[in-house]
Amino acid sequence: MSKKDETRQIIANNKDARFRYFIHETMEAGMVLLGTEVKSLRTGKVGMADAYVFVKDEEAYVSNLHISEYSHGNRENHAMMRTRKLLLHRKEIDKLKSSLQEDGMTIVAVSMYFDKGRAKLEIGIAKGKKLHDKRDSMKEKDAKREMDRVRKR
Repeated sequence: MSKKDETRQIIANNKDARFRYFIHETMEAGMVLLGTEVKSLRTGKVGMADAYVFVKDEEAYVSNLHISEYSHGNRENHAMMRTRKLLLHRKEIDKLKSSLQEDGMTIVAVSMYFDKGRAKLEIGIAKGKKLHDKRDSMKEKDAKREMDRVRKR
């Protein structure tokens, strides 16, 4: 295992994003989080099925990212569905902005992990799949599962 893999601790994967979208390119983004959000992430209480990224005033934000309240938090606990700012370089934000201008393109949250103690969000520039593409994905998945089943025997 490489040294880079040892520093990553995966919190959540968005399997639904890979099923509903063709992911063209991925990039890593830091997030501006509150202390109770980080503590809740360490317990793995995050939902990112509908999370998407938008650009506003030359800054990138993630919306619909559900981080549950910290169980030992008090009245200072965070709002679960608040919009969170992403930490990206200017060139990366410009790239995201230009990809959003293209027809049918969106930016979705693909996975979340800790890298050297910092929470990171892997975002993907994506294009939505049609119904027949989703069916093809399901057929490929079933075929792979069947092949694995045959190999085990």
